[in-house]
Amino acid sequence: MPTVQLPCKVLVSGANGYIAVWVVRTLLEKGYSVRGTVRSEEKAVHLRQLFSSYGDKHEVVVVEDITKEGAFDEAVKGVDAIEHTASPFHMNADDPDELIIPAVNGTVGMLKSALKYGQSVKRIVVTSSGAAVLRDTTTPSTFSELNWNEQCLEIVREKGREAPNMMKYRASKTLAEKAAWEFWNKHKASVGWDLTVLNPPYVFGPAINEATAPSGLGTSSKLFYNYVAQPNSSGATNEFLASFGTTWIDVRDLAEAHVISLEKEAAGGERIIVSAGLWKWQDFIDVANTISPPPKLATGGLPKGNPGAGTGHPSTVHFLQYDTSKAARILGLKYRTMAEMTRDTLADYEAKGW
Repeated sequence: MPTVQLPCKVLVSGANGYIAVWVVRTLLEKGYSVRGTVRSEEKAVHLRQLFSSYGDKHEVVVVEDITKEGAFDEAVKGVDAIEHTASPFHMNADDPDELIIPAVNGTVGMLKSALKYGQSVKRIVVTSSGAAVLRDTTTPSTFSELNWNEQCLEIVREKGREAPNMMKYRASKTLAEKAAWEFWNKHKASVGWDLTVLNPPYVFGPAINEATAPSGLGTSSKLFYNYVAQPNSSGATNEFLASFGTTWIDVRDLAEAHVISLEKEAAGGERIIVSAGLWKWQDFIDVANTISPPPKLATGGLPKGNPGAGTGHPSTVHFLQYDTSKAARILGLKYRTMAEMTRDTLADYEAKGW
């Protein structure tokens, strides 16, 4: 499959989302034209202001309901590539279908629209998640692109509404990605585009999407604010701060991975895990306390936790790791350090008066 080359236009779904705004910015900075979709005109205002300097290279269109048949039919016309990031991520769904239906139908709906009207589309990149790869385990395990999270599907099937909220979210990402690959494998002989799926873990870093207060942050960003920027880590125990954590990526690196995935021919038809490495909350807290001068936060100061009790401590166990060799081989991605991400995120809070 031919890779995407400048000049060209890229469609970004859910363009006002935490990850998507960085994808839009990175594309524009590299010279691409971008058409973003949002659910309402109200959500388009911030994007138009943020990227006003790019003139007609940036446009925003409204797709009110991504689950409706043909929702993206008009949006895909005339674009050369698609970055599909739109999918719900929250932990307060009652019925699992509140997450599963938008995730699956939105993803498959985008591919259906590309099949019907995306004559100029050469590649589609879908944002999946490490949630579609991993499973909870009681022994340290390393997961690769060959792994699928069947565990969450079994739990949601058995427990329904009573399933843990994290399992509902994981099921939505797993089912959406499975549906994407099933659709592409069925139609790949008759379309001019191929499919790439990115599987990131927890995503942290500065936010340029519209968030006027910490309460407006997305799920992972809000957790970082609560545990790393609040003096008492929102009441979390030292034991929790030292023991909880998996893997992470800076949102800016994930955006870069989205763009590289359009450009690298070898990324076509591939599922790619992108992860910067391991973390415990205590690691971020320790890094935050090395920043000089310390950030001036409205919260009044940084938490301390139990310094040194995180990743470097002899008793610390990481149950989850990813094999990221495919990302290194195909994307050649360079990751920001934990120190850089933490410094920039706290500077972002300070600049916003948080």
